[in-house]
Amino acid sequence: MAKAIRSIKKQVPDKHQEQADALADIVTALADNRDAIMTTMDILKNLHEMGALHAISAALQKRNDIGYIAVQQIDQPGMHNIIKNAMNTMKFLGSVNADELQKLLNGVSNGFTYMNESIEKNEERSLWQLSKTMRTPEAKAAIGSMSAFMQGLGEGFLDKKHSDH
Repeated sequence: MAKAIRSIKKQVPDKHQEQADALADIVTALADNRDAIMTTMDILKNLHEMGALHAISAALQKRNDIGYIAVQQIDQPGMHNIIKNAMNTMKFLGSVNADELQKLLNGVSNGFTYMNESIEKNEERSLWQLSKTMRTPEAKAAIGSMSAFMQGLGEGFLDKKHSDH
């Protein structure tokens, strides 16, 4: 038969052994994540050189004052409109097809390029030249697109009028 256990000896690790184990764990984690640690160090170095860390530290020390000022600014009537407009803009951008928006932005950019070239050349166009330009496929596409846009815009206004009543 087995002997009855009369006492339990509890081993309490000493403070130096706990520190040595903790240090070994940290060194192991550093070695396992070397690339991430080095990237983080580069980011911190750049932030320090820019003065951003000092600014962040100062902002954290004055966080209560900054929070109070921010709340005061947000509570102004004009800010409510800005916040609503920002939310509506985000909602709008989320509803627009990215490919369609890219086509539109490319067209706008191209239009600015043509316009600036015309201004730099100081071109004056006669009515005959304008009439000739209006017959090009590009001009017809632009006019057709603007016409479709105006039709959709008008429908949006009419739908709003009908839904308000």
